[in-house]
Amino acid sequence: MPSPSSSPSAVPPPPSRDAVVAALRAAGCVFAEDEAELILAAAPTPQDIAPMVERRAAGLPLELVVGWAEFHGRRITVEPGVFVPRRRTEFLVEQALAQAPDASVVVDLCCGSGAVGAALAAGLGAVELHAADIDPAAVRCARRNVAGLGGQVHTGDLFAALPGELRGRVGILAANVPYVPSDEIGLLPPEARDHEPLVALDGGADGLDVLRRVAAGAPGWLAPGGCLLVETGSRQAPAAVDAFTTAGLRTRLATSEERYAHVVIGVRP
Repeated sequence: MPSPSSSPSAVPPPPSRDAVVAALRAAGCVFAEDEAELILAAAPTPQDIAPMVERRAAGLPLELVVGWAEFHGRRITVEPGVFVPRRRTEFLVEQALAQAPDASVVVDLCCGSGAVGAALAAGLGAVELHAADIDPAAVRCARRNVAGLGGQVHTGDLFAALPGELRGRVGILAANVPYVPSDEIGLLPPEARDHEPLVALDGGADGLDVLRRVAAGAPGWLAPGGCLLVETGSRQAPAAVDAFTTAGLRTRLATSEERYAHVVIGVRP
């Protein structure tokens, strides 16, 4: 009779921490030790560890492997096919909270996972929170992240997704629009270009197609003194500022060299 260890039904032991680190390092993960700790902590069962390590080694973003991303002090649920929130976008949240600390109506446009809206609602306290995205997968994910904050998530193309009663009432309109020029998508890291939705990355020929549409439509939705905030790239910042100014907004550019973040802020007079 075969021993228990040689039985076809025997479950192989889970990999050790050192084995996980070695596998991740061999796959080119720069922070292999930290990633190993996160995978070991997130694995639902010991038997899930090896498949999770395999997915990460194959290039799946760590956040999609463990099922969450850290953003502005919160754990944001992320799912396959949904844009993973970047830590540099915390700068947009900080700028919004500083610009409009008393905002009572918040809209997170192009919301993806809903990370920005969730962070703003948590920072402001009791607010009316709305989020919107054109991608149904993002909408489903965002609902999980804003439900505990009383937020509502809508499906549709930019402002067309929003309830009409929000017109002229929005204190903070945050839009983390796609801003990678179409011909530069292929230059993105594989984690982004292979595993994140193109609609969340591709900003058109110069990367500003969606930003221009948001800037043009924002004044009709903002309350007097309400602000629009959009993240953009350093090369595109001057043209993005022009788009805000053309829309009639009082505009300034905020930058963070540490995070390599550029946020255009426009206030409705």
